[in-house]
Amino acid sequence: MEDLQKRLIEKSIEAFIMGLEVYNKPTIRYRIEGFSFFIINAWELMLKATLLARGESIYYDEKQDRTLSINDVIGKIYTDKSQPLRLNLEKIIELRNTSTHFITEDYETIYAPFFQATIFNFSEQIERFHNVDITRYIAQNFLTLSVNINTLTTEQIRAKYTKEMAEKLITAKNDNEYIIANHSSSDLYIPLQHNFFITKKKQDADLLIAVTSGADNSIAIVKELQDPNDKYKLTYNNVIKSVEKQIKTKRIPFEFNNQDGTQKPFNTYVLNLIINFYGIKSNERYAFKFAGVYRYSQQLVEFIVEEIKKDARIVEHLLGR
Repeated sequence: MEDLQKRLIEKSIEAFIMGLEVYNKPTIRYRIEGFSFFIINAWELMLKATLLARGESIYYDEKQDRTLSINDVIGKIYTDKSQPLRLNLEKIIELRNTSTHFITEDYETIYAPFFQATIFNFSEQIERFHNVDITRYIAQNFLTLSVNINTLTTEQIRAKYTKEMAEKLITAKNDNEYIIANHSSSDLYIPLQHNFFITKKKQDADLLIAVTSGADNSIAIVKELQDPNDKYKLTYNNVIKSVEKQIKTKRIPFEFNNQDGTQKPFNTYVLNLIINFYGIKSNERYAFKFAGVYRYSQQLVEFIVEEIKKDARIVEHLLGR
């Protein structure tokens, strides 16, 4: 039984890596379908190994030659039907089950936030259940997906596709937006956005552009009203959970000790320290106040993770020690 469990884990890791390689390779146009197939296969193999480790059977009682389906396995391990991690898996299974029909490149922006969340979830759960550090098999920077952000409106979808295809795509888009609007857990989805900000300070820029039509890299300044809820989706506690999850999953060193020398995780104290030091609440890139409450963007999570990556002892240094 231990040999079977070991083989399942090995195959699970291989499927996980295959999914990442398929998704992040720009020349592959079949990456949405390929990723959904390989990532669910990775989950299924890993969770079946988990059942074996618990001494449970992975076969149906009435058919001992047939192993449990992925949905049955998920139900045995994640018993709460409203658990964000379970909802995330069910959304991707739903996509995988229809991957031979009606899948286009525009599904990417609809499902990408769920894909990114399941990458971190898998990394976290395989360590939880089997003590496997996934970054021993693939570099931690490859755990972030390379996403093509090109969202179409409902009207554009109807203009681009046949009626049947358009309705399926719009239904998937609306269903996912409803789920996202009613959940804020990073176990379910991780918002993916590219935002551009104009600065006259060259040293602060990541990309140099010119506001002229004749330049090699030109850009037009466009101003439009945006719904804050579209960008600032994270609560204060969501930020803490998301940062902690990323630094743990990506194996990013983080040193924060109490006066008695005991190690502390990323917590409210650290987040408050960063918010105050960097003036986060006054920076619309990261925070926005509406209805009397501050909400935060995914960019804040990425900023904090990068700062910790650059300086594991960020707490001591911000305190001037």
